[in-house]
Amino acid sequence: MRDENCIFCKIANGEIPSSTVYEDEEFRAILDLGPASKGHTLILPKEHFRDLTELPEDWCGKALFLAGRIGSAMKKELGAAGFNVVQNNGTEAGQTVFHFHVHVIPRYENGPKIAAWEPGTTVPEEQAEIAEKLKNALS
Repeated sequence: MRDENCIFCKIANGEIPSSTVYEDEEFRAILDLGPASKGHTLILPKEHFRDLTELPEDWCGKALFLAGRIGSAMKKELGAAGFNVVQNNGTEAGQTVFHFHVHVIPRYENGPKIAAWEPGTTVPEEQAEIAEKLKNALS
């Protein structure tokens, strides 16, 4: 299903021009117009899914597989030293377009920090409580 008001649906289905780096029946990968680094790519499904929680299992696997292929191409063709695979879900997580998408961001030697955080602290009791809650929710 597509959302006629979704800009990523329009881009993924070729209604809005983009710099396409990969396309098949289910996905289109394009260069990001506001790149974090040279070659920053977005993987977009051609069907509309709001976020990862709505994406079917087989599409999840393919999206991650494509991220690896694209990242490998970035290392080979663009000289990237590595790459980040970023996928945001919800406003507080940084999602700004509510159509599932994956960022593949090439990283270059001496380049800026792009995806980083300060490690926090925890205690074993808190870890056990959190793990139990998540286990129960997944059962």
